[in-house]
Amino acid sequence: MLAHTITELQSLGLQVAADSPNRKVGAGPAEGITVLIEETPVHAPFNSDFVTRSPFCLRQLDGQSWLFKNDRLFMPATIVQRPKFYDFVTEDKIPYSRIALLHGKDCIASTVLQTCVYWNSNNRCRFCGIELSLSGVQTTRAKTPDQLAEVIEKARDLDSISHVVLTTGAVHPRGAEVDYLGKCAKAIKGVCDIPIHAQFLPPTDDGKLYELKTAGVDTVGIHIESFDLDILSRLAPAKAAIGFEKYEKTWNDAVQVYGHNQVSSFLLVGLGETEESVVRGTEFLAERGVYPFVVPFRPIPGSIMQDHPTPDQESMKRLYEKTVGILRKNGLSSENSLAGCVRCGACSALRVYEQEGKQGMVCRPAKNESELSAALQIRHQVFVEEQHLFDMSDADENDPKSTHIIAKYNDEIVGAVRVFPEEFPSNHWVGGRLAVKRENRANQAGALLVREAMSYVKKLGCTRFTAHIQEQNVRFFSLLGWSAVGPIEIYHGKLHQLMEADLNQI
Repeated sequence: MLAHTITELQSLGLQVAADSPNRKVGAGPAEGITVLIEETPVHAPFNSDFVTRSPFCLRQLDGQSWLFKNDRLFMPATIVQRPKFYDFVTEDKIPYSRIALLHGKDCIASTVLQTCVYWNSNNRCRFCGIELSLSGVQTTRAKTPDQLAEVIEKARDLDSISHVVLTTGAVHPRGAEVDYLGKCAKAIKGVCDIPIHAQFLPPTDDGKLYELKTAGVDTVGIHIESFDLDILSRLAPAKAAIGFEKYEKTWNDAVQVYGHNQVSSFLLVGLGETEESVVRGTEFLAERGVYPFVVPFRPIPGSIMQDHPTPDQESMKRLYEKTVGILRKNGLSSENSLAGCVRCGACSALRVYEQEGKQGMVCRPAKNESELSAALQIRHQVFVEEQHLFDMSDADENDPKSTHIIAKYNDEIVGAVRVFPEEFPSNHWVGGRLAVKRENRANQAGALLVREAMSYVKKLGCTRFTAHIQEQNVRFFSLLGWSAVGPIEIYHGKLHQLMEADLNQI
């Protein structure tokens, strides 16, 4: 699998010639070199000491670039070439490469304020290298909106750049950096209509999220890095001081402003956390419509954590596979992100795991009107057209208060079931309208929908979950942990059995 190879490369590093184009410092998981493997951009560690022990190296053979593993020919791989826009300077004679850099194969990124108020304090993020770039004269301390607009327009025209990432160090007062990001986005959108992603700390005034949207930002990254709060307090104390509740509120508000799948948060793996904490954080974010961008930690030379090891590649593989399941269940996809690190994907293997794991069945609540409409159409086909249980429509007074859980097979909605709370007692939920397309009834869609419905209501505090089951389906539900309650009765003109789920099986 290509995904497994990328995971190994990003944990072990890639040995290449010393004069190859690379990035050594900066904000975030920056150190590394970008190569294309099967047209997929892969950003792998290059300059750290541990890379000398990597089994991977890049060599030229008969005029072609190849990835070798343990000195054996492995697969074609080429270094992403120096972009054409690097050859230009701004009107004030600053090289374009000091204003913005190519990331991946079609993303341009800039740290608009290359300083951080916490850099020389104990609250500095231990893994960050934001101000190291200044010492090597690789960048400028502050990029003006006009400079960014000039550079990005040229990059779009010469190098087919398709989206933008704007990030920044923290400033005082908190939130002022969001104002500056907005000015930069407005200037960029003034010269070219290109999707823009902005990254920042949760602002004290959440109204700034909307202001940033109106300035032209399309997606945002609000990065907590770790859901292990002890680790966060030790390695990113300024973030920990903001408080988890503030992060949660900002994520929720941002999803309201930017939409499902257009808000993301980095989750760095390899800081000392457990796999369970990463999975827990991934689920927490995904359930709120926030894309959890799981990324392997990589040490930046010169940073406080320059000697910290990268995560074990086998652990990363397990986490990626679990994350893909969580993404699919919550209707999230890197392909649907308009801009940013999630769309670029070069620093993580997650996007490739998504692509390789598209097949199969996934069940989750409907996320939008289109999915709800598809669920209602399947219900109509089964209960009105096929079973003639209803004359014209199976809709009733319970639909407005129902959650519809859908089954998707190979990205097609093939089944649905609804659940709704009884008014009294409040811990009693009712299921019904389980419907699966005829051609998909042999692939366990019905069973998966029932179990997902049980799991969904249990998370909401349900202690009693009942449903009226057609007589011919009683055995099917019994095998799923449901028990008959009382006698068989006539319900909508057919024999039905009231049944109750054993939620302890979930």
